Amino acid sequence: MRTLKLQVQMTVDGFIGGPNGEMDWMTFAWDQEVVDYVTNLIAPVDTIVLGRKLADGFIPHWAGIAADPESPEKSAGEFFTNTPKVVFSQTPPSPDWANTVVATGDLTDEITALKQQDGGDIIAYGGSSFVASLIKAGLIDAFHLFVNPVAIGQGLPIFNLLDSKQPLTLVKATPFACGIVVLHYKK
Repeated sequence: MRTLKLQVQMTVDGFIGGPNGEMDWMTFAWDQEVVDYVTNLIAPVDTIVLGRKLADGFIPHWAGIAADPESPEKSAGEFFTNTPKVVFSQTPPSPDWANTVVATGDLTDEITALKQQDGGDIIAYGGSSFVASLIKAGLIDAFHLFVNPVAIGQGLPIFNLLDSKQPLTLVKATPFACGIVVLHYKK
């Protein structure tokens, strides 16, 4: 069975966005060590799953970077553009998204079917509702929580839908010079 990984930026107090989705708290001064961590994290990935709201910005953003021959992130842009994506949506998405299919069925059924297919790892990116739904359903096998050195007091959580404990095992905590600590847990 394929592994579903979650990669998400969050605050020390557990939010992935401010109350209105603000992202101004994120630490963007990544050094090569953080870039290398992400490169190693996505190396075995051959499928990306996204919530529709995040996909609206994510897909065009990385396509633009991939198309820019001067971009220092060009290889990342090419990876995120060329890797097959599954967008979970109840509303019609943009028709011009490359390498993208839309899943409108039951989240648990669709993810379980993806995990049972042959292939490499699957990585999830999304907003709080999508990620919280994946967590509640117990679908994530590996959590890569990029904890930024800031607390914002209130915002968009991802563990708020749990109705019972979901035990996790710490695999590794990796601190970086920019202040981010990646907490890698497995289910």
